[in-house]
Amino acid sequence: MTKTINDVYMQLYKRFRDADDPQPSLAARELTAYACRVDKDKTAEWGHTYLDDATVDYAHLLCDRCLYGEPLAYILGEWDFYGLTFQVDKNVLIPRADTERLCELTIGRARDKVSPRILDLCCGSGCIGIAAAHEVEDARVTAVDFSDGALRVTRENARRLGVQPRFVALKADVLEDPPGGMGEYDILVSNPPYVTRQEMQELDRSVSEFEPHEALYGGPDGLDFYRAICAKWSSLLVPGGVALFECGWQQAADVAAIMEETHYTGVGITEDLSGVPRIVFGKYAPPKRENDI
Repeated sequence: MTKTINDVYMQLYKRFRDADDPQPSLAARELTAYACRVDKDKTAEWGHTYLDDATVDYAHLLCDRCLYGEPLAYILGEWDFYGLTFQVDKNVLIPRADTERLCELTIGRARDKVSPRILDLCCGSGCIGIAAAHEVEDARVTAVDFSDGALRVTRENARRLGVQPRFVALKADVLEDPPGGMGEYDILVSNPPYVTRQEMQELDRSVSEFEPHEALYGGPDGLDFYRAICAKWSSLLVPGGVALFECGWQQAADVAAIMEETHYTGVGITEDLSGVPRIVFGKYAPPKRENDI
């Protein structure tokens, strides 16, 4: 029997619902639109468009992959974050809605400056730095990651979203000293790897089998990157420059302590969009040199 796009959507919806997917309607709509090459926002037309058997089979094959545990974002090759659509693949973590609060705070700080310079460390897909450059028209962003695959995705996202002239992606190991000649920045923002050794053993299958482990593991206690960034990269901030971090749900107090030990003042903790205290911020107050006294 010939099926319409809406018929396929309903079939996928029931499969996701029966599998206890938390958002069966969203998953079914996204996969149906992708498989049928139609606009996901024009569902009113779906009941009047008929499909060939190959397209129907393809939609169910994609559903099989998703139900097996492969993240929907990797199947689609893109994901929405902060009102923008970012390209994603298995070289980068999928942007999470919880991180939008960190992005919002970064943008708010940037708007208080004239031609702010933003340093986005462990940038992954580039979602934070690119969203900031997109929202703050005179902002200049340097994004840093150690993964060639992640940097390729970041550069493509910067190009696609129109911020390339004010955006630079650099390869560097954030656990080591920064390269020379990077200049100074008004804002340092990072959502670094922070999963602990124990937590790595407990990850959901959709994360452990598909998302890049190097973008997840933050050392035995999950704090390696915060220590390195605060000790080695803070000197790139202008005096009074702001650092903002996302961290694990039980790590905020530890990250705040690291910042306080490395010349940050006014250190504070705030909640993400889910109400979890996972964002830590502070102003950099570099130690005075002898000739400054």
